Amino acid sequence: MNDRKQHVVKIAHELFIEKGFQATSIQDILDYSGISKGTFYNYFSSKSDLVVALFNMIYKKLEHERNELLIGQSPSNIEIFIKQITLLMEANRDNKLISLFEEVIYINDLDIKQFIREGNFKTLNWVYTRFLDIFGSEKKDFLLDSAIMFLGIIHHNVRYYDLAKDMNISMDQVVRYSVKRMIKIVEDVEESGEQLFNLELLDRWLPVRKTEENLQQKLCSIICTMKKSALNSNDQQKYNELLDFLQNELLQSKTPRKFLIESALVSLNEGKTLLGEKELQRLNELIDINFIQHVK
Repeated sequence: MNDRKQHVVKIAHELFIEKGFQATSIQDILDYSGISKGTFYNYFSSKSDLVVALFNMIYKKLEHERNELLIGQSPSNIEIFIKQITLLMEANRDNKLISLFEEVIYINDLDIKQFIREGNFKTLNWVYTRFLDIFGSEKKDFLLDSAIMFLGIIHHNVRYYDLAKDMNISMDQVVRYSVKRMIKIVEDVEESGEQLFNLELLDRWLPVRKTEENLQQKLCSIICTMKKSALNSNDQQKYNELLDFLQNELLQSKTPRKFLIESALVSLNEGKTLLGEKELQRLNELIDINFIQHVK
């Protein structure tokens, strides 16, 4: 997204927070952002298209920040998960996402409804995957149920936390309390052997989960590993910037620029002793798979 388009999205976001989505007209957005109607429709097909772009922009930023917290850390460390959830909940609150969701979900717009539905499934899949990291694959049959329950617990706890403004508690305390309850629930569900939702539902809800999601996770994992290898080296900043560029270009761009990616790989190859030859080879393989999927 170019800078000018991003500016329009940010202005619209401010107006949505101040006036509400439905009360904000396209003319309001034109007046506050200083663009013409023609420019607006070059960027977006409708106001609904703009709000989807807004959600996408926020989520991509959050996904990047969420993954950054894992760099140099063990995925099984529950403290990292607590930090990740706290980041997401604070971002939801700061960006007024919940109230915006609640307003737009009742609009008769199939694209918005499908986007939110898919976003909910992606969040569920991410929590389930993180639970696998934390609790182990031997509990996998019970972790989809646990992920669904956790999302219900955390969202309701945060909702009432926002209403209890006079209480001297922090978001970290709310998240930490919710995670502690979840640990007990996972233990209880495993002990009982009860399973409510079959794991195959995730593949039905997210048909591309096994390919696209797994590819994204593998790319993030190998990039995190390489960043960890570069820690405290003289060229740490250089390699981090190259790896960040690759991650953004591959996972956020609809049309990744192959020539720029190849150039970044050449620069990374100069540090193969530090970053690891096997890791660089695996990164190249994942990038090749990514381009094959884009061609499809």
